[in-house]
Formats: sequence, structure tokens, C-alpha cells
Amino acid sequence: MSRKREYYIVDGYNVINSWPELIRLRAELSEARDQLVHQLAEYGAYEKIDITIVFDAMFTDDDEHREKVNDHMELIYTGEGETADSRIERLAYEMVRAGKEVHVVTSDSAEQSVILGAGAFRIPSSEFRKNVRRTKKNLQKEYLGHVTLPVTRLEVEDRLDRETVKKLDILRKSHQ
Repeated sequence: MSRKREYYIVDGYNVINSWPELIRLRAELSEARDQLVHQLAEYGAYEKIDITIVFDAMFTDDDEHREKVNDHMELIYTGEGETADSRIERLAYEMVRAGKEVHVVTSDSAEQSVILGAGAFRIPSSEFRKNVRRTKKNLQKEYLGHVTLPVTRLEVEDRLDRETVKKLDILRKSHQ
């Protein structure tokens, strides 16, 4: 029997403001978001978890906006007057009631207390970063393994039959 997929809700800007590699990109916020989404898509696929990243767009006149990244990842940009925290709380309650194992990634202590009350697990952003980095190393080890480069140089002619090499050599000499 396979276990059911865990569900992660990530406070997007909280993570961006906690991870050193993303803090450096804050001046270019869309790039920081893209980096986070890329890293978490890879993490979610490898760990077989569902992820929703919530970005705070409280001071906008827009409605809530959702983007589906893949079958197991979604982005939510909150709508006018709603904070990421309130959207995360609501989402956590809904998912726990639906029987999912919910983990909320945030370092906001007030948010962590509310999440625990909802029946979800909390993961501080810095701890989550360690998990993501560990998974990245495992992924590289598992799929790339130990890469060894050849000691000698590989030439095109090493991969061709003798007849083709002769024809190419004749062509090369005729253009000199």
C-alpha cells in the first residue's frame, strides 16, 4: 500500500526573505519567485509531495490569481485585502478537513501557532531550506552519479566507420 502524498503550503515571500540565495534576488522579485518555484518543483517531484506556494498581493486591486505549475504544484497570489497568512490559514484548515497531511512552511511565529491549531505541521523556512538542499544533493547523486571524464580526447572519426572517415579526409584535403 502506498502512502498518500503530503501537502505543503509555502509562504512564498517569507521563504524568499529567509533563504540567502533568494535574499540576493529581492531587487528582482520576479526572478526570486521563479527561482523558488523552480527549486520547489524539483523538490516536490523528487519527494512526491503536493505544493502550493502563496504570495501576498494584499495591496493590489486584483482578485486572487492562481497558476498551475504542474499536476502537483500551484501558485496562489492573494487578492485585494487578503494577506498570505490568512489565505494560508484558510487553505490549511480546508486541507486538514479533507484528510490531507498538511505542512506549512513559514518562519512567522504567529502564523505557526495558528497552523498548529488547525492540525497542520509547521516547518520553519530555514529548516525547509536544509531539506530542499539535501534532496538536491540526493537527486544529483542518484541521477548523475560519479561523473568521470575520459582521459583521452574523443575525435569524431572515433565514432565513424572507415569508409566515411576516408571520404571526409578526401573532402578536407581538397579544401586546403
